[in-house]
Amino acid sequence: MIPTKSALKKALKKNYITVNEKPATTATFINGGEIIILSIPKDENNNKPKREFIFPLKVLFEDEYLAIAHKPAGILVSGNAFKTVANALPQNLKPSNLEDVTIPQPVHRLDYGTTGALLVGKTASSIRALNKLFEDKEIDKTYYAVTIGKMKELEGIIKSEIDDKESQSNYKVIKSVISQRFEFLNLVKLYPKTGRRHQLRKHLASIGNPILGDKEYGIENLVLNGKGIYLHAYSLEFSHPFTKRNIFLEDELPQKFLKIFN
Repeated sequence: MIPTKSALKKALKKNYITVNEKPATTATFINGGEIIILSIPKDENNNKPKREFIFPLKVLFEDEYLAIAHKPAGILVSGNAFKTVANALPQNLKPSNLEDVTIPQPVHRLDYGTTGALLVGKTASSIRALNKLFEDKEIDKTYYAVTIGKMKELEGIIKSEIDDKESQSNYKVIKSVISQRFEFLNLVKLYPKTGRRHQLRKHLASIGNPILGDKEYGIENLVLNGKGIYLHAYSLEFSHPFTKRNIFLEDELPQKFLKIFN
């Protein structure tokens, strides 16, 4: 398994890393050609009881290399919290039989309230390959959102910068219904071309049509409370980095969407 930055810092602090047989620190400078050794005592992790986060996940696709799982609303994908999708993955997926099998790891993020298809790597090489596909924009993602207010255009491209970085989201209005409180509710299909933080939420808010239930970017007095945000990661399409098979998978719309648009 590839060590994380926090794990490496802990290893340095405990003198588990040596450079040319001398204990390394965060100030150790590497010129090239040094012998770097990471030595972790066998009982370091075995003596600590492992807590399993018991949380059933719907697995949409799985093979020896990767998996796609449905992420429910109201749970973090990963992070320092115990209750995360990442911590629930080992009990929901079959262990890989490949040599570089590792703890299953999500390779992208979905917001706390967002539902939908989440891509997971099951081996070290698969995690690296999937991350590379995301970096090279070779994974096509489709989302659905419910927006509020009248949409000026039935389809378009939003290119407003996010955090001073270029960003692009393409959208198409699939259906609109009249709403007494929100004037209109719109089922919008979204095609993000970049992957900035909160990109779809910010882009839709920038054209005056924020996502229903979005407390952070919504319009004051027009925020729906108690139902969560209406944003769903609907599909993923990419070329499998090892089998070269074309993977196209859809995660059906949640019931709360269907209740509005039948």
